[in-house]
Amino acid sequence: MPMISTAAVERPDLAAYAARSVNSLGRRYPEELRDDRPAFERDRDRIIHCAAFRRLEYKTQVFVNHEGDYYRTRLTHSLEVAQIGKAIARRLKLNEELTEALALAHDLGHTPFGHTGEEVLNRLMESHGGFEHNLQSLRVVDELEEKYPGFNGLNLSWEVREGIIKHSSPYDRPVEIIADFKPGVVPTIEAQLINFADEIAYNNHDIDDGLKSGYITLDQLQQVELWQEVYGAVCTRYPSIDAERKKYQTISALIGTFINDLTVTTLAAIAEARIESLDDLRRVNRPMVSLSPGLARKNKELKRFLLENLYRHYKVERMRVKAERYLSHLFEAYVKHPTLLPRKYLRKMEVAGRERVICDYIAGMTDRYALDEFKRLFEPYERV
Repeated sequence: MPMISTAAVERPDLAAYAARSVNSLGRRYPEELRDDRPAFERDRDRIIHCAAFRRLEYKTQVFVNHEGDYYRTRLTHSLEVAQIGKAIARRLKLNEELTEALALAHDLGHTPFGHTGEEVLNRLMESHGGFEHNLQSLRVVDELEEKYPGFNGLNLSWEVREGIIKHSSPYDRPVEIIADFKPGVVPTIEAQLINFADEIAYNNHDIDDGLKSGYITLDQLQQVELWQEVYGAVCTRYPSIDAERKKYQTISALIGTFINDLTVTTLAAIAEARIESLDDLRRVNRPMVSLSPGLARKNKELKRFLLENLYRHYKVERMRVKAERYLSHLFEAYVKHPTLLPRKYLRKMEVAGRERVICDYIAGMTDRYALDEFKRLFEPYERV
């Protein structure tokens, strides 16, 4: 089957500075393609259908899976990041398929039990290369998924892989040690906006989850300038609706506020830097996506509030301590007795090394699977 060109189906309405599938630096392995989907659309579809994406359904965002069905998981978080990212991309006339692919892939390497899991694995792997979330996401799409003939991984486009490795948030810093991805050079604007879509999503859905759990209250939120402003505007517009609806309307309005501010600020930055192509962006080598100084200040206050009142809530801390114990004991048991792992992982150790394979195995676990595995290994009356 011949390779199919994607030039004929490239979207005609993209801005000059948007990434285009037809200009992609390509994939690691040549493939025979069955249809004419643009490269970034194909990447998005491959991510959605991979096993690591499905496992995000049972991986912690803030609340562990068994704490309730209402709370966000890594999967629902990724979907919200994609929705916000696409909304911004549409306004900036960027490539929505690339944006969506990056949003859906940005947490593929995440461990069970949220950032606690990442910290534990990094400590346990200190003498064996460490553990970093973005590197693990790239490892998932480059090596760990096993679906296609002739190669491991998903064989994604270079631009998607670059965006994964250069993802940046308060918890994840761009990895600049990968020579294949232009170290020290900014990624596409699509990749840059995912950093903010990620933060917008988790700030706002964590408010919702925090209120639902009772760990934070509306009275506490009234101390936060941004919430106070937007909540006040909602109350003025809808004075007769109940408190629950006011909460939802405020969160929706907050997301809209961030999207609009980010769009205006980013367009101004692009115009000021005279960015008219992706080459211009790489040459100027400066981030284009940002919030205005005023909203950035208010957002910083909101993040500080969530850190102090939700992420460090004593009940969240109790679960964090439990998670450290679960993962540490699992890792130590597997290192001491590698035959506890399925046979195919023993074969992988010959290439990647014992600790790295064990790390991959644990990082791929859901919260639920890690808890069940802990019971199987350490509770004497639990069936194995």
